[in-house]
Amino acid sequence: MMIIGCDFHPSWQQIAWLDTATGETEEQKLVHASGEAKKFYRQLAAPVLIGMETTGNSQWFVELAEDLGHEIWVGDAAQIRASYVRKQKTDKRDAAHILKLMVEGRFPRLWTPDREQRDLRQLVVHRHKLVEIRSRVKNELQHLSLNKGMQNRTNYGARRTEVTPRVTVETVAACRREDLLGCWRC
Repeated sequence: MMIIGCDFHPSWQQIAWLDTATGETEEQKLVHASGEAKKFYRQLAAPVLIGMETTGNSQWFVELAEDLGHEIWVGDAAQIRASYVRKQKTDKRDAAHILKLMVEGRFPRLWTPDREQRDLRQLVVHRHKLVEIRSRVKNELQHLSLNKGMQNRTNYGARRTEVTPRVTVETVAACRREDLLGCWRC
């Protein structure tokens, strides 16, 4: 079995790996844009154990590893850093340190949601953002009406879109109103 310690960056990763059958170790830098990382992980016979710190923009890599049948562990970056004696930090040392923690059984593994849970969470976040946009549009339409002297409480709720288009406004505000109404009708 192969164990890989990975110091992940958005555009590349530094890895240190150990083949437990032969005891062979090596370090390597893989560039994402050129496809080196994908090619490297595809050539490995599954299962491979990959350890990395928590980091953003790594979802594609986690999914790639899962699709290839590899097991990926995500560790607490603060605990990994705290267990590092040396103050000077380099990517090679970080990858080697993650590998060492995994081999010694001291890797501070975090729970990570499975793919289905990640997709559901993304849907919830997306819906939340759509609700925020809808609220902003409704509020801006309300302010446009109020700024033009329409103090009527019927502007709130469903009638707001019926009343607001009758407001006459200057050119810039008219464009803004039409854009907002276009968003509202979407």
